[in-house]
Amino acid sequence: MSDNTPKSLQELSTEDVLTAMKSDLYEGNVNELTEEVRECLRRGMTAYDTMTRGLIAGMGIVGEDFSDGILFVPEVLMSARAMKGGMEILRPLLAETDSPKVGKAVIGTVKGDIHDIGKNLVGMMWEGAGIEVINLGNNIDADTFVAALEEHQANILGMSALLTTTMPYMKTVIDMLKSRGLREQTIVLVGGAPLNATFAENIGADAYCSDASVVIEIAKNLLAIKRGEAA
Repeated sequence: MSDNTPKSLQELSTEDVLTAMKSDLYEGNVNELTEEVRECLRRGMTAYDTMTRGLIAGMGIVGEDFSDGILFVPEVLMSARAMKGGMEILRPLLAETDSPKVGKAVIGTVKGDIHDIGKNLVGMMWEGAGIEVINLGNNIDADTFVAALEEHQANILGMSALLTTTMPYMKTVIDMLKSRGLREQTIVLVGGAPLNATFAENIGADAYCSDASVVIEIAKNLLAIKRGEAA
């Protein structure tokens, strides 16, 4: 037998299993990744550690390469699909063990816009980072956004738009938040190809998320500020 013969998962060290998980996440290999998740759990790793050291760490690499133009949307979607497969195994275990929840977010694509690839990826990455996500889908009006925030007592609102004709509707939602007395307690993050930081500032959002690679850090930083935990 050649020394180059691939080892089975059981023969690998735990660190090597995690490395393989990150690699298969990057390549979008769903079946291999789910087996690696199960192997980590079999070894006694917690669902939270498996998620953070494997899935989130792997998506961090994907996000960086997407931001740098090394990966493109089709590859990122394959990675997201693999992460979803891993999260389907971990989610019920995380719920049982009361893993740390750093926030709760309502997300959706605004009224008149049916694009949701980027928004779904953001939701998945937030979920993996310990933020509970209520994904409303696309073509969402202001009343539905506000009702979901109130019903779920969420502290983050994420809105997406891919059309220049629909992006002004984000201000309509923010204005309704103000009229309902919810703006001060809600972190509003916006994203989408035609948006920029100046637009986000002009409509009164807290931040513009240029792509999925930055959403976790921005959300966590703003949550910390709200709680008075920021340095």
